[in-house]
Amino acid sequence: MTYRLSLMVLVDNATLTDRDFMGEAGLSFFIETAEKKILFDTGLSGLFFTNAEKMGISLRDLDFLILSHGHSDHTGGLAALARYLVGAPPEGNQPRLQHLIAHPRCFWQKEKNGVKNGSSMSEDEARRQFPTSLSTKPVWITDDLVFLGEIPRRFAFEKGDPGKRMIHTPDGNTEPDYLIDDTALAFRSDKGLIIITGCSHAGICNITEYAREVCGENRVVDIIGGLHLLSPKPKQLAKTGKYLNRLHLNALHACHCTSLSSKIVLAEYCPLQETGVGLRLEY
Repeated sequence: MTYRLSLMVLVDNATLTDRDFMGEAGLSFFIETAEKKILFDTGLSGLFFTNAEKMGISLRDLDFLILSHGHSDHTGGLAALARYLVGAPPEGNQPRLQHLIAHPRCFWQKEKNGVKNGSSMSEDEARRQFPTSLSTKPVWITDDLVFLGEIPRRFAFEKGDPGKRMIHTPDGNTEPDYLIDDTALAFRSDKGLIIITGCSHAGICNITEYAREVCGENRVVDIIGGLHLLSPKPKQLAKTGKYLNRLHLNALHACHCTSLSSKIVLAEYCPLQETGVGLRLEY
């Protein structure tokens, strides 16, 4: 049996025109499928609560909280969510939140140019607040929705330069941060895959290839999320566009960390669609 999936954009850098929502430099999606309610990332602050309320979405009975990676613009609302759930009335004997799922490096301390930009909550605190599962391997949330875990880096043109990004390991060492914790979700619909990303630091082509492998499905219907194409080199952008073009996507919902100039170029290769807070997608 194939279930439907609905996705609402709670937080993005932009909002849809003529919608009474607010945006911020972050990302958060609300997903429903197979009678499961899933929050994917928490944005930079607690803004996702405000927008969810305006959309008529209750976050009191979430089943899963899934983090795409450990940057502050995706984990900034963790403390607000913990406070919110403490005050939520229990629904029968069910826990308020079944699992928080993330990569093991998600909560390691990060910095860029000497400024902290990692998770707003430590791993110890996250474990105190939420039932937490950290995995480098794929984790199936439902029969058709999978957390991809650690993404193999296969395309040379997507090999990221850490620059001045650093990560502090639990044993006290400091090393360049290649954002190994960056991951995504993939949903297996009857028409092909829907790939849901946070920032795509691992590379959207790398993510897509791994999703096809994990799901045993080559068709890709839609990609939604940040593509981390803020100021890519022209060759990288062209190779990304050509790869996406070969997928024959029905839609590309690029948002968050994707610049306008990159969107304009990608629109030459595939059907780019407007994305922002308030967008609802049904698959």
